[in-house]
Amino acid sequence: MSKARTIGIAMDYSPTSKSALKWAIDNLIESEDTIYIIIVLSPKSDPVNKKLFADTGSPLIPLIELKEVDVCKKYGITADPEVFEMLETVASTKKAKVEAKVYWGDPREKLCEAVDHLKLDSIVVGSRGLGALKRVFLGSVSNHVVENATCPVTVVK
Repeated sequence: MSKARTIGIAMDYSPTSKSALKWAIDNLIESEDTIYIIIVLSPKSDPVNKKLFADTGSPLIPLIELKEVDVCKKYGITADPEVFEMLETVASTKKAKVEAKVYWGDPREKLCEAVDHLKLDSIVVGSRGLGALKRVFLGSVSNHVVENATCPVTVVK
């Protein structure tokens, strides 16, 4: 039996981040791994709990709490039944531990910080598939994470 791992999955509830979650569930996550859903919100958002955790990110939020509407509101999280269903399934079928952490700021920087804070063995991110020109002007979160994260990175298109 292999050692349980800690795997981060970047989640912004876009179709590409949902694809990344599905890919990780189907291809990466094994029995008893810990999955951290990493949510990075705009620094301009102002949910109740941001004032408490703006610098360090939220405390870890267990899946059972993440599904509660009040908890989502406190952190400014989008309640997405499709994502919750995927997470519940992997928690029950693979006995994975699922928790979320919310950060506020630049996703490129915050995802790299999360790798170190959460001591991730790997991180999975979605790719919007920007062309070369848009990547230059807008920057690519996935490219930045690949270049700067201190753990293996999987980019799911």
